[in-house]
Amino acid sequence: MRHNSSKLGLALAGLLSLTAARTAVAAPAAAVDRAAGQVAAVPAAAPAEAAPPPVALPPSTDKLERAGAEQIGTDKEALASQERINNVDDETQKLLSEYRRALADAESHAAYADQLAIQIASQNGELATIQHQLDEVEATARAVTPLQQRMLETLKQFVALDVPFLLEERTKRVTTLEDMMTRADVTISEKYRRILEAYQVEMDYGRTIEAYEAKLGDGDKTRTARFLRVGRVSLLYQTLDGRETGYWNVQKKGWTVDDDYAHAFKEGVAVAQKLRAPEMLLVPVPAPQEARS
Repeated sequence: MRHNSSKLGLALAGLLSLTAARTAVAAPAAAVDRAAGQVAAVPAAAPAEAAPPPVALPPSTDKLERAGAEQIGTDKEALASQERINNVDDETQKLLSEYRRALADAESHAAYADQLAIQIASQNGELATIQHQLDEVEATARAVTPLQQRMLETLKQFVALDVPFLLEERTKRVTTLEDMMTRADVTISEKYRRILEAYQVEMDYGRTIEAYEAKLGDGDKTRTARFLRVGRVSLLYQTLDGRETGYWNVQKKGWTVDDDYAHAFKEGVAVAQKLRAPEMLLVPVPAPQEARS
């Protein structure tokens, strides 16, 4: 009877332990003590040997799966968070780079704008100067045009009163200038340049020696002769057959025949044509006259 009671107590204790293990993964020691106390409270005789300790059962498979799933979920959330942090960091670096580039561009544009402002100020000054000059153009034209007319009239009188060398060419030059003065398509500066050019040509005549052929005489007495101009001091002629030589008489305002200058004429022509070296020539020179005011 005592042996059966012991077996019954052990069976009851094992049942209670199994129930406690299913309700919790690890049953506390107090629950085990309570189960043992309940077994000890059963009326029975003291067992002949001590009861064996309760057996610890492994946790259930469902709880391990849930714990694993939770860990996996936590890892996924951590990975997603890290990806978001990386994306935010990349975006921040990108925005920072753009901000620095914008600052550099702003500084460059500011420096360029300052330089343009200086250039614009300089150009405005030049425009003001040009405008001032344009305002004076009309006044200058009013003053220059009468001056040009006087210069041209003086040149015309000078050619008419001068020694009659290249008379046709020089007269035509003056006539061309007179026609040019009436043209609206020729600027004032061009007119002035052409007049000064004509004056320069007349000045060069006084420093050169020249031989050329032209008509001599008027009407029925016109004939072709060879002329020798020595500066502006002397103008000689000789017929093509060499039989007549003469010179322009300034006092008489006409031609004077003088064959004594025939040899000097030929030497002068050779010098003018650069056939011989320049040397002293014997030519008629008018006597100086007292200037009249």
